[in-house]
Amino acid sequence: MGIGILIAVWELYKLLAPDDGVVVGGLRVLPRTTDLAMPHVWDMAARLLEPVTRQEGSPPLWAAVALAGLTTLGIAAAGWIVGVVVGIALALVMQRWRLAEWGLLPWIILSQTVPLIAFAPIVKSWGSRIEIGGFEWQDWMSVALIASYLAFFPIAVGALRGLQSPDRLHVELMHTYAAGYWPTLLRLRAPASVPYLLPALRLGAANAVIGAVVAEVSTGLQGGIGRLLIQFAGQASGDPSKAWAPIFGAIALGLVAAGAVAFLGWILKDYRRGEAA
Repeated sequence: MGIGILIAVWELYKLLAPDDGVVVGGLRVLPRTTDLAMPHVWDMAARLLEPVTRQEGSPPLWAAVALAGLTTLGIAAAGWIVGVVVGIALALVMQRWRLAEWGLLPWIILSQTVPLIAFAPIVKSWGSRIEIGGFEWQDWMSVALIASYLAFFPIAVGALRGLQSPDRLHVELMHTYAAGYWPTLLRLRAPASVPYLLPALRLGAANAVIGAVVAEVSTGLQGGIGRLLIQFAGQASGDPSKAWAPIFGAIALGLVAAGAVAFLGWILKDYRRGEAA
């Protein structure tokens, strides 16, 4: 339904708006509607079925995008897992000690103000200097680390809110049973945090995909959706429909990531009552 509405809005704007777009006060606030700037939806869909290039044996465009998408998805998944571990660990520390929450939470929030496109090359440069025994840092690890950098923030905040969500009455009841920290955490706080944690995991998964794509662009990593975005954008003047293919691929990655977390939510459905928005 939402995709159909988006297609209808796209085509209506292309039909009704002027070729030069909507200009207000000398500034263009909406894009041009020429075929170069806004190809028809059916042209973009048809281009996906055509070969990437005119060379003999060139694979279909959708296959090249799908292969690049799998590469980016694997890197984003690795970053998401690291983000989950780091985010939940920080939430546990902040929930356990109020002083840690006061000291860490402002810095966790401040960390998200760093421009990612400037931060990515620095991470790659630092990572290339890491050599521990026979271990050598790979370029994809820099991308995964940047993906985890974006993923951990919503997870840490959501998990902290969830761990702090049980009513004082319930916490005091656990105390009357002489339950220590770990039994209270496992039997009360962890189940109570699920309605807050699942939306945070979905947001973290989407952030990991965004971080992976942007990091691929910034670091020049080959084989992923980010590289295709740069490569096909340079060919947009002669083949505008082709440039939109990796964009569709990136959107599909976000949907797959959110769907994977939704499956996790189905497993934990017994704890999802009153899930936080």
